[in-house]
Amino acid sequence: MARAKKSWQEKLMDDKDLPKVFDTRDSKLAQKWGEGTCAIPRPRDIDGLMKKVPKGKLTTINELRAAVARQHKTDIACPITTGILAWMSANAAEEALEAGRKRVTPYCRTLKTGGEVNPKYPGGVTAQRKMLEAEGHKTVKKGKRLLVVDFEKRVVTPKV
Repeated sequence: MARAKKSWQEKLMDDKDLPKVFDTRDSKLAQKWGEGTCAIPRPRDIDGLMKKVPKGKLTTINELRAAVARQHKTDIACPITTGILAWMSANAAEEALEAGRKRVTPYCRTLKTGGEVNPKYPGGVTAQRKMLEAEGHKTVKKGKRLLVVDFEKRVVTPKV
């Protein structure tokens, strides 16, 4: 018999033996991410950080990584895992909205590096543009990408 598919909320609460800390020295990752200790966060750690971004403010995947590194007293945090977990959090929030919850993780406030709206979040850039503009942010299309204008002035690193 096939197992029921996990909901996004269930995936968010599944720690999968995380967090983990490892050393990037003597590995190929050192060239990509930098040398030192690296933290891989739990899904709910990223969700918790995303929830701390106040209305009118923004954060980026790099700011989330900085918060994770500070939380685990490491040099860096895994960029790939952080991005995937932010996407997971966005889907869990959308799932909660569809179930009638009013207060969910404000995932539209978490941008990709460089102020780009994440096209992989629920509803794509169209839905996020609407949410961001409702909070007073201006967006601009550059090629296929949607960027938040002057995002640097509103970026915060969530407190751990």
